[in-house]
Formats: sequence, structure tokens, C-alpha cells
Amino acid sequence: MSTETFEFQVEARQLLQLMIHSVYSNKDVFLRELVSNASDALDKLRLAALRDDTLDADVSDLHIELEIDPDARTLTVRDNGIGMSYDEVGELIGTIANSGTAQFLKELKEAQDAAGTEGLIGQFGVGFYSGFMVADEVTLLTRRAGEHQGTRWTSRGEGTYTLERVDDAPQGTSVVLHLKPADPDNQLHDYTSEFKVREIVKRYSDFITWPIRLVGEKGEQGDEGGTGPETLNSMKALWARSRDEVSEDEYHELYKHIGHDWREPLETVQLHAEGTFEYQALLFVPSHAPHDLFQQNMRHGLQLYVKRVFIMDDCEALLPAYLRFVKGVVDAQDLSLNVSREILQQDRHIRMMQRRLTKKVLSSVKSMMTGDSEKYATFWREFGAVLKEGLVTDPDNRDALLAVASFASTHEDGEAVTLKQYVERMPDGQDDIWFVTGESREAIDNSPHMEAFRERGIEVLLLTDPVDEVWVDAVGEFEGKRLRSVAKGEIDLDARKDDRSEDEQKQQAEAYAGLLGWMRERLEDDVKEVRLSTRLTVSPACLVADANDLTPALENMYRAMGQEVPRSRRVLELNPDHALVKGLNEAYGEREDRSELTDSAELLYTLAVVAEGGRPKDPARFVRLMADRLERTL
Repeated sequence: MSTETFEFQVEARQLLQLMIHSVYSNKDVFLRELVSNASDALDKLRLAALRDDTLDADVSDLHIELEIDPDARTLTVRDNGIGMSYDEVGELIGTIANSGTAQFLKELKEAQDAAGTEGLIGQFGVGFYSGFMVADEVTLLTRRAGEHQGTRWTSRGEGTYTLERVDDAPQGTSVVLHLKPADPDNQLHDYTSEFKVREIVKRYSDFITWPIRLVGEKGEQGDEGGTGPETLNSMKALWARSRDEVSEDEYHELYKHIGHDWREPLETVQLHAEGTFEYQALLFVPSHAPHDLFQQNMRHGLQLYVKRVFIMDDCEALLPAYLRFVKGVVDAQDLSLNVSREILQQDRHIRMMQRRLTKKVLSSVKSMMTGDSEKYATFWREFGAVLKEGLVTDPDNRDALLAVASFASTHEDGEAVTLKQYVERMPDGQDDIWFVTGESREAIDNSPHMEAFRERGIEVLLLTDPVDEVWVDAVGEFEGKRLRSVAKGEIDLDARKDDRSEDEQKQQAEAYAGLLGWMRERLEDDVKEVRLSTRLTVSPACLVADANDLTPALENMYRAMGQEVPRSRRVLELNPDHALVKGLNEAYGEREDRSELTDSAELLYTLAVVAEGGRPKDPARFVRLMADRLERTL
């Protein structure tokens, strides 16, 4: 058969160089990755054979084989799983089509230490390339189950690879690593050592559900004598064993295998459901959010087994989307082996499992909150924003979600606060839970809408996640207290009743009535009303929405999603105690020709837009007006 030579894609070449000159301190992970790939191939073949009786494939003894040849200095990882076709080898091995590769390279370069880089391989689905950490040359021989021709792929990791069609390839895939010389100083061990291979398999892959067999030199068993290859792993399904039978290290290694994560999980959640519908679940809450948590194409979901038979990865029907960061395994006893994703969406047993699993995860978060504040703080920092999506999409669990949600606030201790804690320390006479939304804590702290609340010592929740704009409207109230935005509607904080009589307030309103009406006419394209403010103490003006209007941030969010939203006009509030507003009112009363004041009114409105982080409608005109006013003051 003819051999063709191809060049690696640019990103693949960069990745290969990183592997060859590895920044990974723990090079043992290469075997974990290759064994994991082999396990996936066996899972896929068994499932394919269950669903297609006509598939020409041998499934009588599915296994993974490790073969050591010390003389040739090779280590072979072999499986008799699903295999790959010629085109699949070129697509999956020769190039890296996965857009995550660029992100992988970026994160690898940004990582500050070896611990921060270890395990990124598996997380980004490029585990095959890890072989180049320990090998000068890698040869892959594969034949897809049901096909009669195989493919050989070979590369030294120097920018090119060869592809060749072969007729005598066995079913499955074998990866032959031509090992580099051992270099203990650089953590490059002798991987022709049976002891070392056993140690790695026991540490990382003991729970793999397929037998991992060690074949020594010349195909014979190694150190322990006897006949036939030696099975290295226990193949115990950890989720089927009671918690006191399994060590934390075993749980953590299972998580690293299914979660493609090098870090230990934050929390392990186990569930055994008995009765009319039996299943076991072993779930993990990661300690760090994945890089694609908010990307639409993020693959998420739990691994689904039926009676220990692997059915599918990424079973999204088992948990709601706002728990998409949870990893784990669910093993059901009563589902069909031939179940499809479409059927899962409609299956009442799956819906029951989803409800139970959701409540179990939220209960575990609640336990973290009450029993380990540091662990809870980590959880909320990493996943709070995505969990709050459930306040909008899952009304059945809204109370449970609110119970585990916490928010930054203006309270003097600076700690995150729950809605219950906020309500408990509300002073007499306060009927509403006040909040403010914004892009950052800094923007919120400087918001004009906060001035009266800060002066009066009224606690305000500080909400900076995009989803906050949505869930506060969906929830509406908590324990009979309305959730109210400091930037919406009219507010009455009794800010001036201590030193002004009702008559004085009435006189002030009459004194400004002419200016307010005139400004409303001049700014009618931008504002629906101009009124005096009870929320400003320092700034001259601010913009507020009516109680039922969309905020500008929410309007922009809908437009970004492709939804047409009519532009809404808001209310311009003026601070009657500010010198600028006082001067404008005096000029309005003294001048019959108010044409120059029109520019001042426009400037005052635009200053209010800028103060809340907005962009002037006509930036160039705004700059000209400001420059003109500054010039007059010199």
C-alpha cells in the first residue's frame, strides 16, 4: 500500500512542540490518557454492537492490553474497540479541529506553575498527543469495527505524519510508543519497567470497567510467573459500592478520568435510589469552572450506564442546564440498552431521576453552605452565576436555589449575604429588598443611584452577573418582601423629611416646575419625563427606568441574542440641591431667550448617561459641547 505524507496543522505543530519539550512535571499522565481513550473505544463498540445486530465485530473479549518490549524500548497500548477509519485518523489525529486547542495553548502559556499545567491535556481532549512527552516516535495502527481495511499513522512529532492503508490490521487500535531514554532528573521514568506501568495503572485507571492486561517481553507475563497476561485493574464500579468501602483517592481518580480534570473535586455526591426504579449515582462538583461554561457548544451531562453497560457520554437529560458543570455517573437498572437521546427527553423515569439528582446536588450545596463556609465560597465564586440561571428556568426548585444563593452587599462586614440574612436585619419600616445591577463592583459603587441609600445606611445587594438582570424580575419577592432596583421607579426614603416641611417641599416643586416641563420638551426624543430626585445627594442628575421597563443592560442582552427590542425612553431625575441644577433653574427663570440653555440641558442628560456607564448618542457633539463649556470657565 502507498504511504502518504502530510503536514500537521499549525496549532497541532505548536502542541506537539509543547509535548516534546514538555512543561508537564508529571509525565506519567500519558498512560492515563491513552488508557482512557482505549476505554472509550471499547464502550463505543459495545454500544454499537447492542444497537446493530449486523455489525461485523468481535465483542467476545473486549479488553485493553499493555505490551512492554525492553529491548526495542517500546510500550504498546492496544484495544479491540471501535477503531477508526482512514478518514477518521486523518481528521482526529492528523489535525486538531477542536476550537478548544487554541484555548488550551493559551491557558498552558498563562499557567504559572507545573501544578497549574498538569492535566490540561485531558481537559481539552488532546490526550493522544501526550505520548510525545515520553516517545521519540509514535505509531498508530487501527481498523474500524465492521470494515476490512486498516490504517497506519506514524510521526516523530516534527511537523509531518504519514498515513498508510493496511490489509492485515486487527480490529481496534494500537498505539506503539518508541520510548525516549529514561531521564529521572526530568521526571522521565523508565516506562519499560513493569513495576512502573503497574503503579501508574493502579493509581489512575483501577476503576476502568474493562480489563487492563499487562503483557511482558515476548508476550509472556512478567514478574509474578504463571501463564497468560496479568490483569492490573480491579474494575470495580465505585458508584455501586458503599462510601465506607471507597477511599477519597479512588473517588478523586474516577473524577479525573470522567471529568478530564487534573484537580481534585470540590464535593462528591453519592445517591442510591431503590424501589420501583433503581439506580446509583456518583456525582462530582468540580473545584474550578471549565473554560467553556458559558459557551453554547459546551458538552455537558452525566455518563449514563444501564446495568454497568456504558450507554452514552454527556447525557444532558439527567440534570438541568444550570447544573451543567456537575460531572459523574448514573447507572440505571431498568432502562433499555437501546435508549436514544430523543427517548430520554420523554422518559418519565429520566424526569424522576433528574428531579431527584437536582435536589441531591442542591442539598449538598446547602450542606457546604452551613458546614464549610470556605468550600461554599469557592463553589459560589466558580458556579454562582450559572446556578442563578435556575431561578429563571426552574421555578419548582426556586426556593431551594434561593436558599443556597448569596450576594455581595453594602453591609459593613463586606461578606456575601443571603436573602434571608438581608430580611432578618432590615430595619423597621423598610418593606423592600433593594438591589442594584451593573457590570462591575466599581461601577456600582460609583453609581449615582446609590447616593441616598449610602447616606441613609440602607443595605443594597450588589449584582454584577448578566443573569442578575433577569432573575430578579422572575423571582419578584422573597418572604413577602419585594425585590426592588435602586434604578427603577420613584423611591421615597424620607430623605428630607427631617429638615423640610411639606410646604417647603411643595414650594421647591413649584419653583422647578417650569424648568422640568421645558427640559421634557427639549429632550422628548430621549426621555419620557423629567422630575426632581429623592435618590441623589451628590450627582446633578441620573436616569431611571419605570418599575416595569427593561433596563438598558437587559435591552442590550436581548439584542445580542437577535431579538428586536423597541428603544425605551427613561426618566431624567435632577438633584435640586446641586449647584449645576440650581444655576440652570435660575438661568431658565431669568432669560427669555433660552436657546443656549438647550445645550446645557443636553449636556446634563448626557452626563447622566455617562455616569451609569453608558455611551453618548453623539460622542463627537458631546465632546464639542464640553470643550465649549470648559473654554468659557478659563
